[in-house]
Amino acid sequence: MLMSTTVIERNNAEKGNLSQMKQHSGEAAKISVTDLNLFYGEKQALYNVSLDIQEKEVTALIGPSGCGKSTFLRTLNRMNDLIDGVKITGDIVVDNENIYRSNDVIKLRTKVGMVFQKPNLFPMSIYDNVAYGPRMQGIKNKKELNKIVEESLRGAAIWDEVKDRLKTSALGLSGGQQQRVCIARAIAMKPEIILMDEPTSALDPISTLKVEELITHMKKDYTIVIVTHNMQQAARVSDKTAFFLNGEIIEYDETDHIFSMPKDQRTKDYVTGRFG
Repeated sequence: MLMSTTVIERNNAEKGNLSQMKQHSGEAAKISVTDLNLFYGEKQALYNVSLDIQEKEVTALIGPSGCGKSTFLRTLNRMNDLIDGVKITGDIVVDNENIYRSNDVIKLRTKVGMVFQKPNLFPMSIYDNVAYGPRMQGIKNKKELNKIVEESLRGAAIWDEVKDRLKTSALGLSGGQQQRVCIARAIAMKPEIILMDEPTSALDPISTLKVEELITHMKKDYTIVIVTHNMQQAARVSDKTAFFLNGEIIEYDETDHIFSMPKDQRTKDYVTGRFG
């Protein structure tokens, strides 16, 4: 694989940090990332990123705007494939399968769902939004679809709010409700991993709290990776936190340690609000 001189220099400088990034328990990681570099044309956006993400934990990605955390998140289900000129080196292994050596992107995105910064519901009913994915997978039985829709909406903690208006437009819901329906739509595909890119940035505090409570509840069933600019949110919902800066992971550890005993001064400066 082609590797720039800059990447090689950073690789050599950071090898001592690799054990920290891929430390944690001896259990096999749900997601294992090793020496990941990403380029938009000639511009490098990620440098030698390595970390392990354990199953059924919430991992928060924090850092200032433009640091690479959302770019990294999108590599986990190959969303960056949709951007012209993107080049990637390194390995991302999900359940012992290197996702960039497989051609089955549809299978990957079924397994690794995504919730975006702003609700992106289809202009159709609440029911049809949630049933859309299962229908695309060939499920036509009405009883089975009803079961999937109800279970998914319950899983997203919004069933009681919408059960009497499933056939009305999803676009008539509040922003917080729309985001939870987006989560239900992701759940309906029966993923094992859910990626969340600043899922509450457009929501009011009450709706944000509901989504945070939902994330905490969901980790018993899903592995969750969340990008957030909200330090308090990262501290509340995540088990581990990775701090990104200029396309690199500066520190990755238990969330309590990142916020109370960071090892790197740059991490301390960021989480205490000295820059960002």
